[in-house]
Amino acid sequence: MDPLTTPRSTLRYVSPLSPFFGRDLERFITSASDLGGAYRPDLDVHEDAHSITVTVDLPGVAREEVQATFHEGVLTISGQRKAEAPGNGQETQAIHRERAFGRFERRVTLESPISGEQVKATHKDGVLTVTLPKVAEVRPRTIEIATA
Repeated sequence: MDPLTTPRSTLRYVSPLSPFFGRDLERFITSASDLGGAYRPDLDVHEDAHSITVTVDLPGVAREEVQATFHEGVLTISGQRKAEAPGNGQETQAIHRERAFGRFERRVTLESPISGEQVKATHKDGVLTVTLPKVAEVRPRTIEIATA
C-alpha cells in the first residue's frame, strides 16, 4: 500500500486491555460468558478511500432482533441472542454450555466524518454488514504536479 494514498485509520479502539493482553484473555476478563455473562459478538472494521465497513458475526440472531444506529460519530449495534430450546419439546437441563446468549451492545467510534444519510446495513447468513460512506471532503485525492 502506498502510504500517501492510504487513508489514515479512523477507528478509535477503546479497550484499555488490548495493548497488554491477547484477545482471548481480554474476552475472558470483559465478558465472563462461562459465568452467565452477556453475549458479545465479534466485529471487524475495514476502511478504504470511500467508506468504512463494519462486519459483525451474529450467528443465531434474527434480523428483527438487531438494531443499528449512527449518531454523532458513533455506530451502535445492539440486540439479543435468544437461547434455543431443544427441538424435542421436552424439558431439559444443560450439562455443558459454551454458547453465550443475552442482550448485547457494541459501539464503534469513528473519527472521520461520515455521510449519515447514506449509511446502509445488510444482514445475511448471520453476518451484519454496515457500510458508512465518508464525506467527500475527507476522501484522499491525488494532486497532479505540473512542471513550472
